[in-house]
Amino acid sequence: MIEVFSYLRWQDLLDILVVAFIIHQLISIIRGTRSVQMVVGLGVLSVVYFLAKIFDLSALMWLMQTFLSSILLIVIIVFQQDVRRALTQVGKTPFQKTMDVAEKDLDEIIRSVFYLSKRRIGALMIIERETGLQEFVESGFKLDAQLSKELLISIFMPVSPLHDGGVIIHKGRIQTAGCILPLTQNPYINKRYGTRHRAAIGISEETDAVVLVVSEETQEVSIVRHGALTTVSDEISLSNSLRAIFLPKEGTSQSWKSWLYKG
Repeated sequence: MIEVFSYLRWQDLLDILVVAFIIHQLISIIRGTRSVQMVVGLGVLSVVYFLAKIFDLSALMWLMQTFLSSILLIVIIVFQQDVRRALTQVGKTPFQKTMDVAEKDLDEIIRSVFYLSKRRIGALMIIERETGLQEFVESGFKLDAQLSKELLISIFMPVSPLHDGGVIIHKGRIQTAGCILPLTQNPYINKRYGTRHRAAIGISEETDAVVLVVSEETQEVSIVRHGALTTVSDEISLSNSLRAIFLPKEGTSQSWKSWLYKG
């Protein structure tokens, strides 16, 4: 055992750590999605192939070899959403960028959300962060209007032609309304959640957007990030959650800049 460590270089340790980090990130991306079942399925097929090789089952081995020879193409097709999400994560800037949502904008959003909740009016608001949402913007009606509680409420009123779909908020402005969003394919989502909640989870799985959902049936207000849905009980809870995301403490958010320009 000691002889093994004597041949271990620092490059080998670095190599192991990098590979372990990549595997951990991949697991984090697919965890809780239907991709887990697909990974298990591919694992079972691989085991079948090795068993066929051990027991010299020629026909089964040929079938498995034919299938596994196209494994790269199969992985890209089957896991296309996860591959896109992974590449999006890799392409993000390593430094915290200045947030595009001001404190007054958050106040307008929070007040409108709970106004709608008290009146059992459903709503779906998507706050853009680093990942662009242009492909979803194009599916709705462009507004490019100043963000305000009154405008958000009027959009989601049942008599409004724009109340179906989502509102995308970009740089403190209501960019578009009535957007069509992708529904999550996660089989573990609670059955009580309808199309609005599934759309919120779906867009959060593909982007880093923060999504707010108001249920017209239960009056629940939920915040959705990275495919995870959390119900908030009051304005204070929602305010604390959004401020933690969009308004980090000055010392924390600017620390890298201080280090970069020091001296």
